[in-house]
Amino acid sequence: MFNPAAVPVKARGRVTLVSAGPGDLDLLTLRAAKAIAAADVLLIDDLVNEDIATLAPHARAIHVGKRGGCRSTPQAFITRLMRRYALQGRHVVRVKGGEALLFGRAGEEMAELRGAGIEVEVVNGISSGFAAAAGLGVSLTHRDHCPGVIFVTAHLRDGSEPDWRALAQTGMTLAIYMGASRIAGIADALGAALPPHTPAAVVQWAGTVRERRVMATLGDIAALAQAAGVASPAVILVGGAIGEAARGLAAAPAPCAEARSA
Repeated sequence: MFNPAAVPVKARGRVTLVSAGPGDLDLLTLRAAKAIAAADVLLIDDLVNEDIATLAPHARAIHVGKRGGCRSTPQAFITRLMRRYALQGRHVVRVKGGEALLFGRAGEEMAELRGAGIEVEVVNGISSGFAAAAGLGVSLTHRDHCPGVIFVTAHLRDGSEPDWRALAQTGMTLAIYMGASRIAGIADALGAALPPHTPAAVVQWAGTVRERRVMATLGDIAALAQAAGVASPAVILVGGAIGEAARGLAAAPAPCAEARSA
């Protein structure tokens, strides 16, 4: 059996977990772009902009997509690839959509790699929840509405769901990931603790040119999102702070008024 400890430390490569942001390359940090350019091997997630490989023309690019409800590359296989190339002395860059440390299985990967004596670095980035809020023009922590924000996945590892009622009772803005296919059930569960007029929104492909938004209330968000054909990848935002999006649109001058005043 191969023993990673038998590989001399000086001969080992390293792994960088790079957060690629929600999609558009202009949302990459400079540090992320530099790490990608320095890669020998790129392992690219499914939701990452495919043009990202152009930033590392000399690297070997391997697509290791992982999408809920779709055929995906097994996590164990991805980890083995990272370990194998790093132990060959290469710089492996694992390119993850959004923020690597938020629902990206980075903790599992870091534990495996460090257990093999491989150096791991993380480059932070922009999560789709922040991109969705930016597109709506709202603050997730608007102090007139909430004391904070909770980022939560719509399904746990065992397939169950979080305690939506308990989350609703926190008074926080909720940024719900991987919940597009469960939005009706989520809205019903949150409605057990929140009034139906609570502001809500669903943003698909946040932070990209393909971005689509549905603004509504908790009572009708599921029906409107379904009617609009909004699907994964999408972020669901719920809370009083999200209502600022509608107020911002109402306060904005009409385009014709701007033209007349020019």
